[in-house]
Amino acid sequence: MSIFKSNKNKIGHAVQLIFKLTQHKRDKELLELIVKYLNCGAVYSHSKNAFVFKVTNFADIIKIIISMFKVYPIQGIKQLDYKDFCKVAALMDKGKHLSHKGLAQILLIKDRMNTKRKFPKI
Repeated sequence: MSIFKSNKNKIGHAVQLIFKLTQHKRDKELLELIVKYLNCGAVYSHSKNAFVFKVTNFADIIKIIISMFKVYPIQGIKQLDYKDFCKVAALMDKGKHLSHKGLAQILLIKDRMNTKRKFPKI
């Protein structure tokens, strides 16, 4: 997800959900097949040795990406980030991202995702 300054709305910031899947350059064709199969997103060069499948269209994220993972759930630790991703999508779907309170909720969710996630010590 991306949160950036924008003068297109009253709160001065915009939120964009981004679904990304990064793979080694040898798997570029696989990513292109995913684009063709899902009929959404695009493949971009990520680095010298990697490509990324990226979906930024909100309707595609809701109707295709989230729907797909409801049928085929993500396994492992990434499931926690996916659940947070869905929380942000739900807030955005209700227009909450257009208020200061909603933006603050989204920032809190974003700040605990991926490498920022805290795990209890065992």
